[in-house]
Amino acid sequence: MDNKIELDMNNIPESIAIIMDGNGRWAKEKGLPRSAGHVEGVETVRRITSECARLGVKYLTMYTFSTENWSRPEPEVEALMNLIATKLEDEIFMKNNVRFRVIGDISRLPQHVRTRLEECMEHTAKNTGMIVITALNYSSRWELTKAMQQVAKDAAAGKVKPEDIDEKYVSEHLETKFMSDPDLLIRTGGELRISNYLLWQCAYSEFYFCDTYWPDFKEKDMHKAIAEYQSRQRRFGKTGDQVEEEHRL
Repeated sequence: MDNKIELDMNNIPESIAIIMDGNGRWAKEKGLPRSAGHVEGVETVRRITSECARLGVKYLTMYTFSTENWSRPEPEVEALMNLIATKLEDEIFMKNNVRFRVIGDISRLPQHVRTRLEECMEHTAKNTGMIVITALNYSSRWELTKAMQQVAKDAAAGKVKPEDIDEKYVSEHLETKFMSDPDLLIRTGGELRISNYLLWQCAYSEFYFCDTYWPDFKEKDMHKAIAEYQSRQRRFGKTGDQVEEEHRL
């Protein structure tokens, strides 16, 4: 039986954000150390990056390490840092004409990790295809606090009047100012929350939750998420009738 999912290639989300959850539980169920789940999760990143590039996605943002993740057991944190430094391969990006970016407070990361991130960003800077964004030592509350501090400094310096501060001005002070807001947010692993991730940016994102652990998330699972997205009517506060009328025009 052919279970292939047919996608509308004219309605591929421009921007997709992913919470890659379930690595540790995947490993635990197999009697493996949690770090083994993260290693396998890297393979999923490669698959999904290549597939999203093929589909024509413009921005793929992946929640890799949150500010809260520092509270995890030290060996797991160390293993994650080493994975980032050793498994961040330019080849997958160069092969798919992908540009690599980072959002988050990377100043707290170990020097060898920061060096590797900077090398990868520099090496892929001239690529013209999809932009892959990894969120490292990131949280929305950190991001919004940092943005508000800068806005307050601008106002105090007379660079902006309080009444001129609007949504566009705030967005331009966020880590994600170079990209469009996510059309689709995917969370694997069965949890039903967004865990301090892109809170401002996901105001009108479509959410897709699945039970599949990240290491088991395949191209067909991405297709299923996109198909679900394509089945929904995005209204942005309007009525369904208004949206349908706009589409007829």
